[in-house]
Amino acid sequence: MTNDSSKAPAAAFLIIGNEILSGRTQDLNLAYAAEQLVARGIRVAEARVVPDTEAAIVAAVNQLRSAYDLVFTSGGIGPTHDDITADCIGMAFGLPVTVDPEAQRRLAALCDEKGIELNEDRLRMARMPQGAQLIDNPVSGAPGFIVDNVYVMAGVPRIMQAMLDVVMPSLPTGPVMASVSTVVLDLGEGDIATPLRELQARWPSVDIGSYPGRVDGRFRVELVARSADDAALASAHAELRSLLAELARRLGGVLLP
Repeated sequence: MTNDSSKAPAAAFLIIGNEILSGRTQDLNLAYAAEQLVARGIRVAEARVVPDTEAAIVAAVNQLRSAYDLVFTSGGIGPTHDDITADCIGMAFGLPVTVDPEAQRRLAALCDEKGIELNEDRLRMARMPQGAQLIDNPVSGAPGFIVDNVYVMAGVPRIMQAMLDVVMPSLPTGPVMASVSTVVLDLGEGDIATPLRELQARWPSVDIGSYPGRVDGRFRVELVARSADDAALASAHAELRSLLAELARRLGGVLLP
C-alpha cells in the first residue's frame, strides 16, 4: 500500500550469517530494530539476509547504502574465520581494514579484567575500516562501528540491541507514524478486499494492512491503519469502520468495538 512518508528517513536492515539462512538460528534483531526506528520516525524500507560470503555482503552493502539514508547490519564481527563483515565493509567503501587503536585498548582492558589473553583471534574484533567511528558495546566490550551511513553491529541479540540503543539518540528523526486497528469476525479477506482496495485508493497518505487469522474456529481479520497525518488517519479509520459495519450487517460478520 502507498504511504506518504517522504519526510521520514529511510533505513535498511542487513542480517549477515549462514546460521540465519540455515534455520539454525532465529533472527530477533530485525523486530527490535524496526520497532525502535519506527518510533523515532525512521521508515524501515527493506530487510535482507545474506550468507557469510564476501561477494554477497559487499554487493548488498553497496546497493543498500546507495538506496537508503541509513543501513544497519548485524552479524559477522566476532573473532572466528567466518566473521568477515569488517573486511567486506572496507571493500564496499574502498578503505583499508586495520586494528583500531581505541578498539584494541578497550579489548585489552576487558581481557585484563577477565584474566584472559588478548590473542590474535580476539584482536580480530578490533579490526575495522580506517576512519570508522566506534559504537560502544555495553554488554561485552568489543565495539561495533560506523562508516558513513552504515552502522555495523553484532549479531548476538542482546549485544546488537544494546549497540542500537547507544546510537539511537544520534540518528535523524522524522514524523512518527500513529496506528489504529479494527477487528471483524466471521468475514474473510475475500469479503472485504474490494472495498478495502477502494478505501486505500481514497487515502494514499494512510497505509492500510489486513491481517487474517482464526480464533476459536472463527475467521478473524484485523485491519491496521498507519499514518503520520493524524487527521487523515482519523478520517480513514472512520470510513473503514463504517464499511466493515455494513459488510458485517450484510454478510453476518461481527465488528468488534
